[in-house]
Amino acid sequence: MQLKIYSSLTAEKEIFNPILEGNVGMYVCGPTVYSNVHLGNVRTFLSFDFIYRSLTHLGYKVRYVRNITDAGHLTDDGDVNNDRFVKQTRLEKLEPMEIVQKYTVDFHKVLEMFNLLPPNIEPTATGHIVEQIELTQKLIEKGFAYESNGSVYFDVLEYNKRGLNYGELSKRNIEELFANTRDLDGQGEKKNPQDFALWKKASPAHIMRWNSPWGEGFPGWHLECTAMSTKYLGEKFDIHGGGMDLKFPHHECEIAQGKACNDTAPVNYWMHANMLTMNTQRMSKSTGNYILPMQLVTGDNDFFEKPFHPSIVRFCFLQAHYRSVLDISNDAMIASEKGFIRLMEAVKVLNSITPNDEKQSGFNLEEWKNKAYDALNDDFNSPVLIAHLFEAVKFIFALNDEKETISMKDLEDLKSTLNALIFDVLGLQAVEENNNEKLDQTLQVLIELRNQARKSKNFDLSDQIRDKLLAEGIELKDGRDGTTYVLN
Repeated sequence: MQLKIYSSLTAEKEIFNPILEGNVGMYVCGPTVYSNVHLGNVRTFLSFDFIYRSLTHLGYKVRYVRNITDAGHLTDDGDVNNDRFVKQTRLEKLEPMEIVQKYTVDFHKVLEMFNLLPPNIEPTATGHIVEQIELTQKLIEKGFAYESNGSVYFDVLEYNKRGLNYGELSKRNIEELFANTRDLDGQGEKKNPQDFALWKKASPAHIMRWNSPWGEGFPGWHLECTAMSTKYLGEKFDIHGGGMDLKFPHHECEIAQGKACNDTAPVNYWMHANMLTMNTQRMSKSTGNYILPMQLVTGDNDFFEKPFHPSIVRFCFLQAHYRSVLDISNDAMIASEKGFIRLMEAVKVLNSITPNDEKQSGFNLEEWKNKAYDALNDDFNSPVLIAHLFEAVKFIFALNDEKETISMKDLEDLKSTLNALIFDVLGLQAVEENNNEKLDQTLQVLIELRNQARKSKNFDLSDQIRDKLLAEGIELKDGRDGTTYVLN
């Protein structure tokens, strides 16, 4: 049962060999906290939460680092006014760190709702300005970066001239990258169009600014992750994760910075979670095909017929492999809810099973466990793992119907394994039944009984049902469309 991980760099599954036996250093690019975390972000972070849980369950001691980008998220190096923090401060008329605090709190609240474990270390970009300046100075000293008009850029052509390969992760050809680059405002500061900012000179209106050897400015987006990952995990570490959208240019730039600074590839295994779509379409505010995580949970949206518990959403997400595109829809959520309920019901039923050591069981527990762990070791294959869990579910209901038997030893083993995989690894939580839903179901039964009594002209019974409910603060109202109730 050797763990295999799909490497985005080699495009192959590779046997996982940690740098330090029994230990894993894992860095995942965190949120940029200028707006509410969206559902696609949740899918990415949930995927790596599952990976983190799996590694821990498999016996590794994991140092999990996930950063907070609270400054310098400049995706267009040519115009400092494209800094998303600057835009949001103007829009909401708040100080930059008020924006940061507001959306960091939202991020933590949403992830806690979906039962994501916190990372071991959660550093911020603003907390590591000194380290970023030091890295920039080192890159200048080694000839991989240059200062221009108060800004500092990484020299991509120089990097490639030294036999290194900018584009190795995204499989992009450097000549094509240069040929396809559009002209940008401020492009004249750069030697080459594909050079990227390590440090940007702040305009007079730019609020988030720090002193540096090149004047007042702020860090480039790509540099912060190199600074924080190397500080907490070393110049070379095991796993770097993030969304597929970060592969280029963000992660490509991280590789270049790491190799240029430290003469070694910074990461052994690059892992990328795929995107989330809704009703087969990309989620986008501009098209209206968009929903926030809280809206899916509360039911306050126009896409889903009912609210869904966070654990059901989590279960739905894990039914797709982290490298596959996941599409959510009303039908998919309803199906996930049914599957989740059956899984949880099986856990309850298992606790009431009486073992039988006299009869041989037709269920090979050891073989089932091996298949479950094979799925986990096969690049964290959650859908295959869940499929094997439902093999156990089928067996559990057969036990309940007395069509199967299980020994005391196997029963305890099955309970232990099932609980570990469902609650510790998949991170699912049992959902307590909604009292309002149970009340509604009960009242609908009583209303139906009253309607039958009225049809049979048993008015004493129908009045008795109505009056007893009224005494409990529940008023029945008969109308053209049927009988409804009001809680008084």
